[in-house]
Amino acid sequence: MDYRSEVDDLLPADPHATLVGRLQLPGERGAHIVCTRGRRLVDLTPHAATTADLLERDDLLPLVRDGDSSRSWDTADVVEATLAGDASRPRLLSPIDVQVIKAAGVTFATSMIERVIEEKSGGDATRALEIRERVQSVIGGAIGSVRPGSQAAAQVKTVLIEEGLWSQYLEVGIGPDPEIFTKAPVLSSTGTASPIGVLERSTWNNPEPEVVLAVTSAGRVVGAMLGNDVNLRDFEGRSALLLAEAKDNNRSCAIGPMIRLFDEGFSRADVERLEISLRVTGEDGFELRDGSSMSLMSRTLDELVQHTVGAHHQYPDGFALFTGTLFAPTQDRDAPGLGFTHHEGDIVRIACPELGTLVNRVQSAESAPPWTFGIRAFYADLAERGLLTAGAAVVSA
Repeated sequence: MDYRSEVDDLLPADPHATLVGRLQLPGERGAHIVCTRGRRLVDLTPHAATTADLLERDDLLPLVRDGDSSRSWDTADVVEATLAGDASRPRLLSPIDVQVIKAAGVTFATSMIERVIEEKSGGDATRALEIRERVQSVIGGAIGSVRPGSQAAAQVKTVLIEEGLWSQYLEVGIGPDPEIFTKAPVLSSTGTASPIGVLERSTWNNPEPEVVLAVTSAGRVVGAMLGNDVNLRDFEGRSALLLAEAKDNNRSCAIGPMIRLFDEGFSRADVERLEISLRVTGEDGFELRDGSSMSLMSRTLDELVQHTVGAHHQYPDGFALFTGTLFAPTQDRDAPGLGFTHHEGDIVRIACPELGTLVNRVQSAESAPPWTFGIRAFYADLAERGLLTAGAAVVSA
C-alpha cells in the first residue's frame, strides 16, 4: 500500500522537535534506534539497543542531541519509503519495542456515554439510537463537568441507579478508579503506513485516535506519540469480559510515527492541550472527519500514570500508555441508525501538527500480515548483531 498521496506531513511540523524511533533496514529482521538531527535520522543503536533502554537514560536529551554516531539516513528518503511501503529501503516501524502496552479507558465524558450505550444495547448497533436518546435525556451534557471520585460524582451515581442507567463504564468514568488495561502484547504494535486489523466477524467497530505516553520504569513520562486503539464495539458491548477479544487482535494496536520527547519546546502541558484529528476514507466513497481534544479529558495524565505504575505495579522495561479518546462515532454509514463501522480498505489518518501523522489501512485481522517477530526473535536478532552486551550496559549504567 502506497500512502504518499494520503499524508502531507508524516513528522511533526516543528523542525526542532526532538524525535526518536525505530528504523528497519532492508534484509534485517530487527531495528535500529534513531533520532532526528536536522534533516538526518541518526543511529543511536550503539548507545541503546532498544527504545526502552534509550528512554531510561539519565542523559536522554544530551545523548539524542549530541551522542556520537557513525551512521545516518536522509529523513525525507525514509519518510518517502515508509509511506510507499518500500521494503528495499529503510523504513520507520512502531517506535516502541519491549515496553508493555497499557491503555486507559473511559477518560472522556462523551465516549463514556457511548460505552454505556454499547453495554445497554448488548453490542447491537440497531438499538443504539434509541438507547442514546434515553441516556442523553437523563444525563445530558452536565456529566462532562463532574470530577471523577468527587461528592458530585457520587450524587450522579445515585440518580442514575434510580433511573436504571448505572453502568460499569460510568463506574470507571466518574468513580475513584480509572480503567487501566493491557492493550496488546510486547512487540506486537504496528507502525504508521502498516495495516491495522479488525476481526472479520465484527459488525460494529471503530478506530480510537489517542495520545500515547512514553513512560519509564520509574513512572516518568518522557514523551508522547499517536495511537490507534482499534476497538470492536459489538464484542465489548456484549460483555465487558470480552475486552481482550475487543481490543487485542492481530495488528489492532498502531503507534507512531515517532516518540516526541519532552524538552524546552514540548512538555506535558502541551500534551494536555493537543487537538487530535481523525479522518476515515473508504473505498465506497464514505468519509468521516472527527477528532479528540485532550483538554476535555475527565482525568489528568498524572492520575492515569499513578494508577498504572507505583508500589502496586512495576514495569521494569517501562510502558506505553494510551490515554483514551473523545471520539465515539455515531455518523451513519451503511443504514440509518446503525452508526459507523469499518469496511475493509478504509484509510485511517490520525494526526496533529505536534506529533505528526499515524496512517493505516484496515484489513481483516485474519488476512493482515501475521505477527511473527516476538520476544525470542527480538533478542536473537540483538545477539546476532552483537548488541546484547551494549543493552545490558545501558540498563546497569
